[in-house]
Amino acid sequence: MPSEKTLLAKQERVAELTEMLKNSAAGVLVSYEGITVEQDTKLRKEMREAGIKYFVEKNTMLRFAFNNAGLESLNSVLEGTTAIAISNDDQTAPARILGKFAEESKLESFKLKAGYIGEEIYDENGVLALSKIPSRDVLLAQLVGSLQGPIQKLAATLQAVVDKENGAA
Repeated sequence: MPSEKTLLAKQERVAELTEMLKNSAAGVLVSYEGITVEQDTKLRKEMREAGIKYFVEKNTMLRFAFNNAGLESLNSVLEGTTAIAISNDDQTAPARILGKFAEESKLESFKLKAGYIGEEIYDENGVLALSKIPSRDVLLAQLVGSLQGPIQKLAATLQAVVDKENGAA
């Protein structure tokens, strides 16, 4: 039986995790086996730069936190080694970064387990699909680019009408 001090520390950690999960926009769980220290350092740096909290946590602690946060469906993937990436802002960033890493590293043991956006739960295939979605900035740039062509054509057409009327006068 754990001491009262140990039990209190664990309860505080679960409360902390629960709060992180409730305040997050999205999260992804991965099995990080087979990753080298160099790869892990690079991955953690990329996560930090994107504003994502990435850490290893005991499955038992995560199970309690998921139950408290209403994400019980994620309990089924809590086996083996588990790391979690949590984003408070960007809903696709954890999946995008971890999906890219899994693809580039070609490690069979590094697997995307599951994820969530808000209260929506995604399995491994769902997280993989999320990882293919471009970032918000890229999507906005694509939108501006697609709007720019028609606007330029409209401006050229209006200018031609103005030039034609000035030439006729």
